[in-house]
Amino acid sequence: MHSRPLKQILIATRAHWDRPQVRAAVRDNFDKIINCRTPALGAEVFASETEEELVYHTCKSRSCPSCGQRATLLWQREQWSALPDIPYTGIGLTMPDVLWPIFRQNRQLLHDLPVLAAAVIQQWLKAKYGVRALIIVVPHTFGRHLNFNSHLHIMVSAGGLKESEVSWTTPLRFNRGKLMHMWRYAVITYLRAALKKGLLVSEASTEDLRVMLETQYERWWNVYVDPIKSKWHFLRYVARYVRRPPIAQHRFTKITDREVEFLTKDLKEQRVVTTHYLIEEFVDALAAHVPDRYRHAMRRFGLLAPRAHCVTSAALFALVGQKKRPRPQRLNWRNSLQKYFGVDPLVDSRGHFMHWARRLKPVAR
Repeated sequence: MHSRPLKQILIATRAHWDRPQVRAAVRDNFDKIINCRTPALGAEVFASETEEELVYHTCKSRSCPSCGQRATLLWQREQWSALPDIPYTGIGLTMPDVLWPIFRQNRQLLHDLPVLAAAVIQQWLKAKYGVRALIIVVPHTFGRHLNFNSHLHIMVSAGGLKESEVSWTTPLRFNRGKLMHMWRYAVITYLRAALKKGLLVSEASTEDLRVMLETQYERWWNVYVDPIKSKWHFLRYVARYVRRPPIAQHRFTKITDREVEFLTKDLKEQRVVTTHYLIEEFVDALAAHVPDRYRHAMRRFGLLAPRAHCVTSAALFALVGQKKRPRPQRLNWRNSLQKYFGVDPLVDSRGHFMHWARRLKPVAR
């Protein structure tokens, strides 16, 4: 097996995905993965008295498996410092599978799902408790088989600010059934409005879409509420959706000119199964999960909304009896490798320190 199987697949299928009709974000990210840690991105040269080491630049793409782990650890460290140490509730908002193709074909609608979800939660909290809470929404598009499955992972503080009394109210308990009805209404109403304005691209007719939306409005949607989680539990869980690609390198079992195989956990059968794709189908499935440019992998609402957070952050920590932490200084390349991987990249094979010597310019392919 190739040491970087995803890179191997993308190189072999370049003629399939590097075409004008493929989304620019897909072409850009796939190209970055191929060029990561190669002369195409340039390099830094470090030297000791006896040795030289060439360190190629990384692509820093969210879709790159080589760049994901370090970025994940740095992201978790920063988020942990920004959030107070209080209980949180994890909420999962899903939708019926017949709606997934609509969001895959109309990607502009995906960007609004976190806004709809946060509005539902804030509206319910305001009506039930009269409070505002901390809300983080992480949109997620892939299933275990790399299928397109649009849903949301949400972290909500289990306490909230009652502004009329300037007090912190706890605990906040969420009603799964009522959240489901509100979420279902928000999504179906949103899709109906988009359909009425002619903004939905679909192979189905307008009448068929209307009937389908009516049918889905009558059925139960799965909503998950997992109370009293720590912020660290949530950050570890969602990190793979925020800073890592949808499939880990170690899951690949076979790659040929025609086929890709990888391991998948089948929750229904409670065992590990092998998923098969034709190589072009695999690339198409992977491309569907590459985010469009300028789209955030995590969004903040309520007391964590960017504008509100600047004003209320210090007061929030004071209300819960905690001291606000300063933003951690970002670890540089060397320090992060030492801290998280126990490796000093600036020490040669004899244990001597290496210093920066020169930079190599990118080499055009």
